[in-house]
Amino acid sequence: MASSDAATKLGLKDPTLFKTQALIGGKWLGAKDEATIKVFNPATDEELGTVPDLGLSETQEAVEAAAAAFKTWSRTTAKERHDILKNFYALMQEHSEDLARIITLENGKPLAEAKGENAYSSSFIEWFAEEAVRTYGEHIPSPFPHIRNITIKQPVGVVSILTPWNFPSAMITRKLGAALAAGCTTVIKPASETPFSALALAELATRAQVPPGVINVVTTHQHVSDVGRELCENKEVRKVTFTGSTPVAKMLVSIEAGGNAPFIVFDDADIDAAVEGAIACKFRGTGQTCVCANRIYVQAGAFDEFASKLADKVSQFKLGNGLDGKTTHGPLIHSKAVDKVKRHVDDAIQRGAQILIGGEAVAPSSTTPSSNFFAPTVLADVPADALINTEETFGPVAALTKFNTEEEVVKLANDTDVGLAGYFYSRDVGRVWRVAEALEVGMVGTNTGLISQAVIPFGGVKESGLGREGAHGIDEYMNTKYIAFGGL
Repeated sequence: MASSDAATKLGLKDPTLFKTQALIGGKWLGAKDEATIKVFNPATDEELGTVPDLGLSETQEAVEAAAAAFKTWSRTTAKERHDILKNFYALMQEHSEDLARIITLENGKPLAEAKGENAYSSSFIEWFAEEAVRTYGEHIPSPFPHIRNITIKQPVGVVSILTPWNFPSAMITRKLGAALAAGCTTVIKPASETPFSALALAELATRAQVPPGVINVVTTHQHVSDVGRELCENKEVRKVTFTGSTPVAKMLVSIEAGGNAPFIVFDDADIDAAVEGAIACKFRGTGQTCVCANRIYVQAGAFDEFASKLADKVSQFKLGNGLDGKTTHGPLIHSKAVDKVKRHVDDAIQRGAQILIGGEAVAPSSTTPSSNFFAPTVLADVPADALINTEETFGPVAALTKFNTEEEVVKLANDTDVGLAGYFYSRDVGRVWRVAEALEVGMVGTNTGLISQAVIPFGGVKESGLGREGAHGIDEYMNTKYIAFGGL
């Protein structure tokens, strides 16, 4: 099927946003060996289209194109980069419905969530457009009368951007916006499950007058190891930024990796608010976000009420195709994700957990035609050592574990090698400060289940990452150069 025919079939207002080729040096092209990757809608198992399955040779060409473009892009003024990024942002707003539809088609999340992702995604472009003109140096008073100390900020060079499938647009712009604002050029490797969002962004960036070679998009599947290694080891690449699994992340730099976030409900919490926070935090993206609540600890005095109200809310979810307006929650990304969720649920049950609702994969039907759906689930009395509490589930399962004291739950929450986000609900102001400071994570939500914004420093501690994105994120893409002026 031709790309224009496919785009029309997919219901896009602007079919030219549906790109089925990679972008290298300003040119849309296929693989030299003509190999392709089939991309499917996880809600229906229908093929959406294909993209090139590029290898080592094409990746090297993309890096070379970025290196060549860096010579001129790095010398543009901050105001020029600001204006181009503002144009890019405006185009993302103008085409928001198509961009959201592409996200839903390849990722499966409900259209309302996809529209929210596009708004979140474009906010990074807007934010970094303004940051571009704020990359200040400084004057440092010298102890010597004949010396003046100055620092300036300069772009690091070519940046490799490696992103996952769960936020196929936002995980790119959070990195791309900062890189472009700083004066860096880029090579993007999107997830093979969700390449069309990346390619649509690249098309809009081209329309916004981003010069050829500044943004390159390499799609790959069979050659992912070779491509990934090249994007990390090529001598022209000065920075690698990655969001994904911790095992892969540990081999890279400037990373945002796995979460396994704790969500704590104390006896003195507003239980209704905590339930709403858990719904927003745990089940957004069908549980497939790095900042999702993964371990839910509820104090004994509030346990029964919280569990009952949460299960009641979850029972009202509607599974289905994300393009259906009645759908509240879509599929998991593929069958392997379903298998992992099932393994975690089965393990918890074998260890004594009780199913309050859900607990099993959903058989294909007219509403849920693929095998990638898992029933939204609430488990009670989950042991602290269950797999679901020790591994990141990445699925629609709320696992409730009972605790008694503040000291006990802080210890449980911190008993992990990762530390991206943590959440808790309490109306005791002293406890709010104590627990917020005690949680070993990079970001804390107190009495809220939603923390992601373009304007915050997004990142973790322990094995959840190095560096920060969002606020202060542009600093990760710049070198600070010190200049001493002598002989004065």
